[in-house]
Amino acid sequence: MVTRPLPGSIPDAPGSYQFVDADGRVLYVGKAKSLRQRLNSYFQDPLGLAPRTAQMVQQADHVEWMVVATESEALLLEHNLIKQFQPRFNVRLKDDKSYPWLAVTVGDQWPRPAVVRGRKRSGVRYFGPYANVGAIRETLDLLLRSFPVRTCSDTKFRRHERLGRPCLLFHIERCSGPCVGAVASAEYDRMVADLVSFLSGDTGPLEKGLEAAMREASSALDFEKASVFRDKLAAVRAADAVRQMELERPEDLDVLGVAEDELEAAVQVFHVRSGKVVGRLALFVDKVEDLTAPQLIERILVDVYADSASGVPKLVLVPTMPSDADAVIEYLTERRDGPVALRVPLRGPKRSLLETVEHNARDAFLRHRMHRTSDHNSRARALESLQRELALPDAPLRIECYDMSHLQGTDYVGSMVVFEDGLPKKSDYRRFRVDSVPGNDDYAAMEEVLTRRLTALVAEGTADAGHPPTEGPAKRRFAYPPQLLLLDGGLGQLNVGVRVLASLGLTERIPIASLAKSFEEIYRPGSSEPIRLSRQSDGLYLLQRLRDEAHRFAISYHRTLRGKRMTVGALDGVTGLGPKRRARLVEQFGGLAGLRRASKDQLVGVSWLPAGVGVAVFDRLHTPLSPNGSNEMRARVDG
Repeated sequence: MVTRPLPGSIPDAPGSYQFVDADGRVLYVGKAKSLRQRLNSYFQDPLGLAPRTAQMVQQADHVEWMVVATESEALLLEHNLIKQFQPRFNVRLKDDKSYPWLAVTVGDQWPRPAVVRGRKRSGVRYFGPYANVGAIRETLDLLLRSFPVRTCSDTKFRRHERLGRPCLLFHIERCSGPCVGAVASAEYDRMVADLVSFLSGDTGPLEKGLEAAMREASSALDFEKASVFRDKLAAVRAADAVRQMELERPEDLDVLGVAEDELEAAVQVFHVRSGKVVGRLALFVDKVEDLTAPQLIERILVDVYADSASGVPKLVLVPTMPSDADAVIEYLTERRDGPVALRVPLRGPKRSLLETVEHNARDAFLRHRMHRTSDHNSRARALESLQRELALPDAPLRIECYDMSHLQGTDYVGSMVVFEDGLPKKSDYRRFRVDSVPGNDDYAAMEEVLTRRLTALVAEGTADAGHPPTEGPAKRRFAYPPQLLLLDGGLGQLNVGVRVLASLGLTERIPIASLAKSFEEIYRPGSSEPIRLSRQSDGLYLLQRLRDEAHRFAISYHRTLRGKRMTVGALDGVTGLGPKRRARLVEQFGGLAGLRRASKDQLVGVSWLPAGVGVAVFDRLHTPLSPNGSNEMRARVDG
C-alpha cells in the first residue's frame, strides 16, 4: 500500500506525479493543476476509488512528483514520462502503422515524393496518412504529369548522375531530369512547392495559374504549349477528384472521433486542409486506467499532437470537450505557435463531418476486435491459454456464458451465449424469462436459469459425453455439454453455479468459472483468490468477448419485454382492441410515443379501426393521473 506523504509536503502547484512500486517501477503517471489537491484524493477509503485506481494505489509503494510552471508544461511532462516509462496503469495509444503516408524530402537538394510507413524523419514533409496505398500511388502518378519531380532513390539518382544520362521516367515525361541538369534548380524548387501546395489541399491558386498559362499560350497561338498546360490542369483536377470536398469553405481543421468500450477505444483523426480531407490517423487505446470521456479526449489530444507529422491546425473538432480544456488549448497553442480552438459541433456540415469520422472509428473498432477472433492461431492460443491458466481438463472448445438483466426487479431475464472454437454460435443462444424470483436477487435468478439449462442437459442424456449420443430424444437442443461454464460476476455468482452443478451431479463433468468486471478477475472453485490474466492475454480477451456478448443479449431481451409490457399496459382493457389490432396500431404510428402524439381525428380516421375503438384508444392514452397518483395503468407505463 502506498505511503502517504507528510502533511504539507506536497506543493500546491501544477506538475506531474508518479506512483512507484517497491521495485522502483513506475505504475502510473498523472498530471494536476494542483498536486496537493490531486494527490490527496488518492488517500481515502479504497471503496471510494474507481476499481483500477484502488488496485494501483494498493500495489504502489510511494509517490513522487515534479513541479512545473504551467498546466501546459504539466501536460507535456506527463506525455513524455508515459512515453518513457510505459506505466502499467496508464492509457496507451498504439498507432495503426498499416496506413501509408506521402512524404516529400524537402530537406534534400533535389526533393522527391515517396510512399512511406512507420517512423517519421526530420527534413521531410508528411501528408496523410491515407486509407489506401493504391489510391495514393494513383494520385502520385497523376501529379507527376504536372509536377515531374524525381521519384527515384538517392542511389539510383547518383548512378545516373555519374552516367550522364537519365532513366526511362525522363523519356516518358514523368521526371524533369535533375540528374543530368535538364531542369534548373529554381524551376525544380517551384515544382516541388506547387506539389506541396497541392498536397496541403490548396489547389485553387495552382489551378488558376495553369488555366491562365493555358489561355495565354492559346492567345499567342502556341497551341502545343497550351496543350501541355491543358494536360497538366486535367491531371491536377483528376488527382483532386480523389479527395472528397467535405466543407463548403476552405478551412483548415482536424476532426477527432472515438468509439470505445470499457477496455479499449479506437480513435480516428481526419486532417482537413482547405476544406478537403487530405489524410487520416488511426489509433487504438488500451484503457488501463479509469477515464471518463472528457479525460480520454484530453489524453488523446495531448498524445496525438505531441509529435504530429501533420501539424496542429487552427481548429480541432471533438465529440466532447476535454476535462481540462483551458490547459489543453494552451498546450496546443504552444505546439502550433498560434491560437487553437476546440469545438463540439452541434449542427451543419461540421457536425456531419464529425459523424462521418465517428462512423469510421466505430468501423475500425469493430475490425480491431474481430481481427483477433478471426485468426485461427489467435483462437487456438486463447483456448490453450484458458486450459493452462484455469487448470481445465481440456481446452474449452465450447464455452457457455450466462448473464442476468432487470430494472429494479422487473422484467427479470437471463441470457446464455455459446462460443465454439472461439467463435459465436448464435444458433445455440438462449434467453430465459425469470418469473419465480421476487424483487432484486441476482443470485436466485442465476440459480433458476442454471437449473433450467442444466436440468434440460441432463434430461437429454448428453452430459456424459463430448459428442451427441447415438440414441436419445429425437430433438436435441445442444450438440454437447460445455467444457467451460462462465458466469458474469464474482465469487457469489460462482458459488451459486457450484451449488447447481453439485445438485445435478455435474461437478466433475463441467468446469465452471466467473469473471468479475471490476478488475477482470477470474474465480474458480476451491479458492477465494482470483486468477489475474495479463491484459494482453488472448484468453482474457476471449472471456471478455463472451461476457460482453452475454450482457448485450440479456439487455436486448430485457428491453424487448419491457417495451411489450409498456405497450400492452397502456392499451390494456380497451374494448374492441385485441392483440392483433393493438400490434397493427402501434406499428402504424411508429410506437407508443407516436400513438400518444396522434390526435383523436387521426385515430378515428384509421380505415381498418372502428371509430368507437379509436376514440377509446385516445381517451385511454390521454387520461390524466388521479389526484393521489394511483392510476395503475399510467404507473405501469411510466415505471
